[in-house]
Amino acid sequence: MQNVEGRYRPKVVVIGAGFGGIGAGTRLADLPVDTTIVDQRNHHVFQPLLYQVATAGLSPADIALPVRAIFQDDDNVDFRWAAVERVDFEQRLLHVDTGGPLPYDYLIIAGGSETRWFGIPGVEEHALAMKTLEDATRLRGHILAQFERAAAEPEEIEEGALTFVVVGGGPTGVELAGALVELFEVLARDFHHLDIGRARVVLVEATNSLLNGFTEKSQRSALDTLRDRGVEVRLGQAVDRAGPGRVHFKDGEVLATNTLVWAAGIEPAPLAEATGLERGPGGRIVVRRDLRGDLAHAVNHKGQPYLQMAAVALQQGHFAGRQIGRLVRGRRPWKFRYIDYGEMATIGRNAAVAELAFHIRLRGIPGWWAWLLVHLVRLMGFRNRLSVLFNWAWSYLRYDRQARLIVQPEAQESHRAPVSDTGTRPRP
Repeated sequence: MQNVEGRYRPKVVVIGAGFGGIGAGTRLADLPVDTTIVDQRNHHVFQPLLYQVATAGLSPADIALPVRAIFQDDDNVDFRWAAVERVDFEQRLLHVDTGGPLPYDYLIIAGGSETRWFGIPGVEEHALAMKTLEDATRLRGHILAQFERAAAEPEEIEEGALTFVVVGGGPTGVELAGALVELFEVLARDFHHLDIGRARVVLVEATNSLLNGFTEKSQRSALDTLRDRGVEVRLGQAVDRAGPGRVHFKDGEVLATNTLVWAAGIEPAPLAEATGLERGPGGRIVVRRDLRGDLAHAVNHKGQPYLQMAAVALQQGHFAGRQIGRLVRGRRPWKFRYIDYGEMATIGRNAAVAELAFHIRLRGIPGWWAWLLVHLVRLMGFRNRLSVLFNWAWSYLRYDRQARLIVQPEAQESHRAPVSDTGTRPRP
């Protein structure tokens, strides 16, 4: 029990170092409370730019920052590198796998989400996710390994070595598909004897439109731009199952591919179920409008759940920190109200759609510049901003991607798989 000037300082434990957890931590740092942030990774990741790591535009360190570095000037904010085992709500103890249990007066659950596989046979086993820094680095190595493989064995192209299937037509899928075709242009200068024109990007969306939630004009703009740049967009097509080197669709089509990237949805982290608390649609923990309970399944004044977006999580985190400040001072809690600043998605160089507040709609080059500015401002850490700005400028002026490194053992093994008795290498 810590006291300052004879007064007890409440203990706050924050589960998760994502946008919600870090947002809460930054507000709690200014309050007379002692805060501990718990996460099984020691860093915060700016997830909207993960796809740029996966396509060699940025390095992992450009979009990540150690949690301790974020709060190095805040003596009342500590960090515990650990995985959560269980929550004892009666005793107000958080049990973790490293060190002793953490007592708390207030608990903020901001455990984030993980990839949702929808129970489709073979997808979890054979698809690549893009939720973490490890996922993005693994995907980058895998993509580059496919080109190395095709250069050494051109016959593998017919078996899907250079066919990249992205499932999910939301911002993540759209941005990844656009970045992949731009990466092909860079790799064309590296692989002198490889016909890069045979490389394909197939973007699959089960509904009849991309970027659900955007206006029809923005959806059409994104679709036309992707197709103009060579992306094969399949609307109204759903995956039935996946296997080694193959993806099967519900309409009977079978596509040969070594790379199936799953960007079709997310679901709450397992912690949500482990708490035993009431859960709403999508498995998110139900909360009141003042966010007491958790930072997950909150609803607006119309009774509709907020979207699972970084902007929502960040605002909820900031609000939760301020809310605890009010509770500590004995004041009435506020009700959370999300301020919608808009949505945006980039399709690649000089092309983006941005739907901002006050009905501002930007497309093409203006939308792209707006996207660059917003993401640069939201990125944490001055060094990170400077590094990202330099890399973006270099890529724009030189048409280059500097982070073309294969460092994941999995990617190397997929390229150097042992030759079988039939004289061929099994596909990863």
